[in-house]
Amino acid sequence: MTADTSIRAQIEATARSLGFDDFGITQATTSDAVMEGFRQFIALKRHATMDWLADRLHYRENPQNLWPEARSVIMLGVNYGPKDDPRLLLNTPSVGNISVYARGKDYHDIIKKRLKALARWMVDEFGCQLKVFVDTAPVPEKPLAVSAGLGWQGKHTNMVSTSYGSWLFLGAIYTDMELAADTPHRDQCGSCSACLDACPTNAFPAAYEIDAGRCISYLTIEHKGPIPHEFRKAMGNRIYGCDDCLAACPWNKFAQVASEAAFHARAELGAPALADLAALDDASFRQVFSGSPIKRIGRDRFVRNVLIAIGNSGDKSLLPIVKTLCADASDVVQEAAEWAAHELL
Repeated sequence: MTADTSIRAQIEATARSLGFDDFGITQATTSDAVMEGFRQFIALKRHATMDWLADRLHYRENPQNLWPEARSVIMLGVNYGPKDDPRLLLNTPSVGNISVYARGKDYHDIIKKRLKALARWMVDEFGCQLKVFVDTAPVPEKPLAVSAGLGWQGKHTNMVSTSYGSWLFLGAIYTDMELAADTPHRDQCGSCSACLDACPTNAFPAAYEIDAGRCISYLTIEHKGPIPHEFRKAMGNRIYGCDDCLAACPWNKFAQVASEAAFHARAELGAPALADLAALDDASFRQVFSGSPIKRIGRDRFVRNVLIAIGNSGDKSLLPIVKTLCADASDVVQEAAEWAAHELL
């Protein structure tokens, strides 16, 4: 199915009316370099325990491996820029530092709703076929976003935009429409290494490469067992994710505060007290984090993270709750509590 530039303009205008901040189109293919990068990442076991990355690598390598009918990919960006530098909380050890993207409502739900609305309009208007994705399928979002002109993958491997800095959620629509592709964005990192230098755990073996097993975002979210001891001190009070490499990017001077109120930090998540978080049982955890991406990791993993932060806090007044958790029903919570107690004594 072919489409002219007027159709492209209609799609972009509709996308922006639905709340998307950035828009671009690319062909439903990826380069040999992108495919080789994925393969090397897996071969070097830098995906740690995220086995689904290896199991579904074939689909991630090329959009047409996932859906052979795909001819074009519409890439969409939504700004989630924070009001303040998220690293400021690192200087307050009595509170937990939650990654910016998880301080508000779950972006998956918000962006998927917008993608579906755009998809319905496209089907009605053009009779095309399509599929929508937001971070839950084997889709190479970042390379496709670069090809579509939204930005470039910085040395920290994340997207960088000249308009939104490092704070851009991505969504994708695969379609059977033949749409004219935009010009790929050029790399504008230059000689800067601010993101690499900012990493607390040295998770970047080289520029444009990441070892997930050393990344605090992986350790606090995807890793299910005890946090390796070598990374615990470096975690500080980071209890869900880490924004250090993103926040360090000089391009953030052009970033804008998110216009979507749902992405602004909920009052109770902006600077939550570690003592309150450590006291959460399963029911209260589910209640507090209803509608939040944090809910996905479950109470035990989350309290594990909180206990590491408590152990790093130096606050002996937290010993009573820590000692209580030394007898927790969860092995991973028990282990973290015992470590935190040792650090505070």
